[in-house]
Amino acid sequence: MDSTAFRTAAHAAIDEIATYLDTIQDRRVLSAVEPGYLRPLLPPNPPETPEPWPTIQADIESAIMPGLTHWQSPNFMAYFPTAVTFPGILGEMYSAALSAPGFNWQCSPAMTELETIVLDWMVGILHLPSCFLSKPGPGGGVIQGSASEAVVTVMVAARERAIKRACGGCTTQAERERKGGSCTQKAAIIAGVRFKAVQTRLEDELALTGEGFRNALEECEREGLVPFFCTVNIGATPTCAVDDIKAITAINYAGEVFPPLWIHVDAAYAGSALILEEYVHLTEPLDRVDSFDVNMHKWLLVNFDCSPLFVRNRNDLTDVLSVTPSYLRNQNSDSGQVIDYRDWQIPLGRRFRSLKIWFVIRTYGVNGMKAHVRRHIELGEKFAGWIRERPDRFRLVTPPAFALTVFTVVPPTRTSRKLDGVPGNAATEPSVNEGLATDDIEPKTSGRGHVDEANALTKEVYERINASGKVFLTSGVVNGIYAIRVVSANEKANETSMRAAFELIVDIAEQVCSHTTPNDTG
Repeated sequence: MDSTAFRTAAHAAIDEIATYLDTIQDRRVLSAVEPGYLRPLLPPNPPETPEPWPTIQADIESAIMPGLTHWQSPNFMAYFPTAVTFPGILGEMYSAALSAPGFNWQCSPAMTELETIVLDWMVGILHLPSCFLSKPGPGGGVIQGSASEAVVTVMVAARERAIKRACGGCTTQAERERKGGSCTQKAAIIAGVRFKAVQTRLEDELALTGEGFRNALEECEREGLVPFFCTVNIGATPTCAVDDIKAITAINYAGEVFPPLWIHVDAAYAGSALILEEYVHLTEPLDRVDSFDVNMHKWLLVNFDCSPLFVRNRNDLTDVLSVTPSYLRNQNSDSGQVIDYRDWQIPLGRRFRSLKIWFVIRTYGVNGMKAHVRRHIELGEKFAGWIRERPDRFRLVTPPAFALTVFTVVPPTRTSRKLDGVPGNAATEPSVNEGLATDDIEPKTSGRGHVDEANALTKEVYERINASGKVFLTSGVVNGIYAIRVVSANEKANETSMRAAFELIVDIAEQVCSHTTPNDTG
C-alpha cells in the first residue's frame, strides 16, 4: 500500500468509523455470537497474494462487528465506561504514524517532554497536591497502560523500599480491601509477595476505615507478617466506595506498629470526578500518599489505553526499575537532565500516548471536560431517583456515587421491610461517598432466608435484562447481597436511553416477581 492507496483507504475507513459511531445506538449492544463463531467466517489459511483494501474492509462489518460488544452505545451501562472520542482517535492515528518506542528521551524528545507537560497539566486539572508535579520536587507522572500496570509498578518499588528499611528475611505482605478490584492481588502474585484482603462493612458503605486499617496491621503483627503496601480507593469497582484516606494515612505515618506502608490510591474510574470543584475535598489527604492512578480512558474522554500514574518520589521507581545496558547509554541520559520513562515502568518500549491527552484537553478545554463528567453524575442522580420512586420493587444497596447506582430487587413479600426487618423507609447518614442522597439504603443483613430469596430474584432479573440485548448491565455480590450495577458515562449517554433502560428493568422485574411464590417465613 503506497501513500495514494493509503489516502483512499484511510478516507473509507474514517467514513465507516464515523458512521459506526453515529449509528451505534441502533446495534444490539451485547454480542450474541457463540464461542468459536469467527473461525468458520475466515479462510483456513492466510492469503498468498495481496488483497485489495475494499475486500479487507468489508470483513469488518461481516465478520468482526457481529462479535463486538458496543462499549460506546448509550445502551452500554456495564462495568465502567471506556472512552472513544474523535480527538482521541486522531491522537492514535498520529501515534501510529510517528511510531517510536520512546524508551528514553533521545529516542524522540517530544514524546518524553509532552508527556511530562500534559501530566503536570493533569495535576492541576484534577486538583492533586503539588507533590505530584515533575518540578521542583522529586515527584512526577507517567502514562501506564492500565491501573493494573500501575499497581504492579509501584508494588515492586514499595517492596524494594521496604527491604531497604531492613526487613531482612521477613515475609512481606501486601494489603488490599476485599471490596476492590483484582489488580492488587495480581500485582502481589507478580511481585512474589503474599496478598491479604481486608474485610469492609456495609454499614461503612464498604469504605476502608482507619479502624479497619489499624485492625489489619495488628492482625499482620500477630501473624508475624510485615505489611509494606496498601491500596486504597477513590471509587472502588463494585460500589464506587471512597476509603477514609485521611484516617488511614494518619495511622500509617504514626508508625505505631510498622514503618509507614506505601499507600497507593486507585482512582481508576472515579478519579476523573476530581476535575469538579465539588469533589476537591477528596484530594486533601493525597499529599500523604505515595502514588495515585486514574484511567483517563474510562471517563475523561481519552481513548484506551491511557492510565496516568503519579508518584510522590520518582526515585522510588527509578532506583528499582532502571537497567541501562551499554547500548542504551547516551550523553543526555547520563547527564541526569532528562527523564527516561522506561525507568518508570515494567516494559522497555512505550507508545506516544500523551498525544491523545494533548488533543483532548485542547479540543474540549477544561470546562468541556468538567461538563462531560458533571452531565453523567446528573444522569446517575436521575436514575437513582427513579429507583427510589419504586420502593415496592427495588432497594439501593449502597449510596449511589459517581454516576453508579447499585440496587437489588425486592421480593413480593418484602415490599414494606428491609432484608433484616428494618422498615422500608430507613435512611443512612451521608458519608464520604457524597455521590448522591442516601435514603433507603440496604443495611447489613441478618435474615439469610430473605437475602437468598432477594439474591435469586435479582439474579434472574439481571440475566433476563442482558438476554434481551436491549441494554448491557453487570452485577456483583456486595457483602452477600446480589446486586445490579448501572452506570452510563460514555459520550453517547443520554436521559432517553437511561429512562428506557429503567423501564425495561421495571418490566422484567414485574414479570419475574409475578411468577414468584410468596414466602413470608424466615
